[in-house]
Amino acid sequence: MSTITEIETYGVDRIPDADRSATPFDLFRLAFGGANTFSTCVLGAFPILFGLSFWHGLAATVLGLVVGSLILAPLSLFGPLNGTNNAVSSSAHLGVHGRIIGSFLSLLTAIAFFSISVWSSGDALVGGAHRLAGLPENDVMRGLAYAIFAGLVLVVCVYGFRFMLFVNKIAVVAASLLFAVGAVAFAGDFDPGYVGPISSGDPLFWPSFIGAALIVLSNPVSFGAFLGDWSRYIPASAPKGRVMAAAFLSQIATILPFTFGLATASIIAVKAAPYVDPAAPNYVGGLLAVSPGWFFVPVCLIALIGGMSTGTTALYGTGLDFSSVFPRFSRVRATVFIGTLSIVFIFIGRFAANLTASISTFATLIITCTAPWMVIMTIGYVTRRGWYDPEALQVFNRRQRGGRYWFTHGWNWRAMTAWLVSALVALLSVNLPGQFVGPLGGLAGGVDVSLPIGLALAALLYLALLSWFPEPREVFGPAGPRLVRSADTPVPPIVPAAR
Repeated sequence: MSTITEIETYGVDRIPDADRSATPFDLFRLAFGGANTFSTCVLGAFPILFGLSFWHGLAATVLGLVVGSLILAPLSLFGPLNGTNNAVSSSAHLGVHGRIIGSFLSLLTAIAFFSISVWSSGDALVGGAHRLAGLPENDVMRGLAYAIFAGLVLVVCVYGFRFMLFVNKIAVVAASLLFAVGAVAFAGDFDPGYVGPISSGDPLFWPSFIGAALIVLSNPVSFGAFLGDWSRYIPASAPKGRVMAAAFLSQIATILPFTFGLATASIIAVKAAPYVDPAAPNYVGGLLAVSPGWFFVPVCLIALIGGMSTGTTALYGTGLDFSSVFPRFSRVRATVFIGTLSIVFIFIGRFAANLTASISTFATLIITCTAPWMVIMTIGYVTRRGWYDPEALQVFNRRQRGGRYWFTHGWNWRAMTAWLVSALVALLSVNLPGQFVGPLGGLAGGVDVSLPIGLALAALLYLALLSWFPEPREVFGPAGPRLVRSADTPVPPIVPAAR
């Protein structure tokens, strides 16, 4: 059994049973800790930025959290079953080569949310230090804060799963307590009767309500590609219901930072309205502007703890995935490489290209493509009755060819077609006014229905293709397929790849 001070050596190869001692509660702490952060508060402010009242904003938040958590929960099952991450597990459905789709999506998601975390936490830390100790609030200080955050995160990720779990054990409790302190700090100013400029009878109400719910929903969905990174340390014998419940409840629990962001944004809208101008929102600045002086220290602590927690959960999985796509990289080398690239992106994006405003749009578009992939994984799990061949899943990583999941030259065109079509149509249907509006964005009268379209289309198209073009009998377990048919198609043996 490794300790937190030992550098993790496992890549995406199957974790030995002897080292799989994590529990569903550990999964809860990692997933909740990664979202119980300052960047989630920023997302929680969006209903107010969209013009909703506090209660309408809370309803949109709860709706987004529940739906997103339901989509996410089944993705927790692949890690315990296969002892590897979700991108590798996706080989069973997208093919030995098609699994790189999951790796690519997780890479983009990690960079986007790592950047959001570092920028928001760094700005909060610098702003709090300026008001608390008079330190300068300039680009030099921001750059220093970003560098500290990113460096600490990289160190934790290099050490690996055990160290990350240790950090998140502390972060979950500490951040929750600090948000509770925040409730006391703003209790006098908070008015639950806050009414935004858009009422329920306004033509813009439903576009704003759905848009706010989808932004909230994107947070739990963003964890879909990463759950296997942590749940692979849970024994295969763990009750599936408890594993799914841990993933589901970890996101439901984020109602805490979401509500903190929503409530404080409503206060900012009243006391410091320029900070919630939709054209140039600045939630961090607004929070500091309305905070009592004694709360500046808790703000800095929330920023520090939250930046560490979100950054580690995002960057760890990406380094792990990159090592599987390029086996010449060990997990440690891949983590350092991806971490360095991410840090370069953070500095260029903040100081040279001014991408801080558009990164949230970028993250939303990534989630729009990730959600159909998650649906395909879930449907694949159901049709396979949760049966997988762990050895055949490792064909790509071992530079082999053939096996149950080889399909057509390493690609399962059924799942690939379902994902490509649904992701493309969903992207074309995105409607984020002032940010990105696709050619089909006006289908629902201004309401952004891109995610529901992507989810529904992926499910219907994938099931239809599985029915019309049955997969080989060998990919199913002894009990055979569920809901679909199978075909007596020969499966090539696993052999070394031609050099």
